[in-house]
Amino acid sequence: MILLAWVLVAAPVAFFAYAYVAYPIILWVLSRRRPSASTLGDPPQWPFITITVPSYNEEARLRSTLESLLALDYPADRRQILVISDASTDRTDDIAREFAPSGVELLRLPVRLGKTAAENAGGRILKGDIVVNTDASIRILPHSLKALLRVFQDPTVGVASGRDISAGNETVEGNGAESGYVGYEMWVRSLETRLGGIVGASGCFYAFRREIHDTNFPDALSRDFACALMAQEHGLRAVSVDEAVCVVPRAASLNAEFRRKIRTMSRGIETLWYKRHLMNPARHGRFAAMLLSHKLARWLVYLALPTAVLGLVVLSAQSRIALGVLIALVLACALGALGMRWPAGRRVPTVVAIPGFALASNLAGVLAWLRVFRREHSAQWEPTRRPA
Repeated sequence: MILLAWVLVAAPVAFFAYAYVAYPIILWVLSRRRPSASTLGDPPQWPFITITVPSYNEEARLRSTLESLLALDYPADRRQILVISDASTDRTDDIAREFAPSGVELLRLPVRLGKTAAENAGGRILKGDIVVNTDASIRILPHSLKALLRVFQDPTVGVASGRDISAGNETVEGNGAESGYVGYEMWVRSLETRLGGIVGASGCFYAFRREIHDTNFPDALSRDFACALMAQEHGLRAVSVDEAVCVVPRAASLNAEFRRKIRTMSRGIETLWYKRHLMNPARHGRFAAMLLSHKLARWLVYLALPTAVLGLVVLSAQSRIALGVLIALVLACALGALGMRWPAGRRVPTVVAIPGFALASNLAGVLAWLRVFRREHSAQWEPTRRPA
């Protein structure tokens, strides 16, 4: 019984150490022998692209988003901008129509079906050879679009993902630690790219060849994650482009970030299961190893957490070390709960901000698994309302 308890406690620690420490170290060591990706020049002619903007009740941000997209450094005659309104009930559709003289098109869904369903519907009227998916809440730097598209001169590239920069006012946010996590994730993707490719794209800003677009992709799954998997199925690879920068405003509320993480992780787990054949190293080699390491190992941390706590409780009756760890965990959770409930708009002390982010992340992972086991599929999405 005691041995089993120690195994339960050690399981999430082992998964965490491998996924977040050992795996990046392995990538770094292996990538040191690989030359950096060569800088590609401009193509003789830029590809015709479609920029899609799935939207649900985005009247507060859509106008500035479309203005910024129209101002990007890209030939106006080589792009289609398509706003896909998921049965919005505010002025989203009217705002999109205002930009029709500038070439912006609107596809309105009569019934709200969710972001993936909206992308499926949009797939039937795409004109571009390359499709660029973005969000209404982010900002793409002027040079970033061309940087993202240059890599498609390499015929082996099927998906290109931008580099997110998390931005916000840390003095009044409880989730400022999100910036550090996003930076870490972009670093890992950069290492993976040097070794061949990434296993998941950034949902905020990524592009893919139209031929790998699946208009029948299940509505409850995550297309940005699956897009890299689809590329692998087509014999192509997905890459991260460091120069293709997009600014992602952090949600001011840690609770909003908490809800987003539950949704993102549960959809990610379901997507991985849907494409589970790609985790077979015998057939997919290095890609399968990266998929197991970058995605599955991370999510197994949260699956193992509840039984680890149970094992710690059992051990605390006989081990002072286990008792001390349990007490420290309870105190950290108490501080984390305070951080999650901190009033919006007020400076969040670091002593509660970091535990709050940690508690929100881990609790979201546990609840995501619970949603998966309960088969609580939800295709509809409530976009994270980020500040300007």
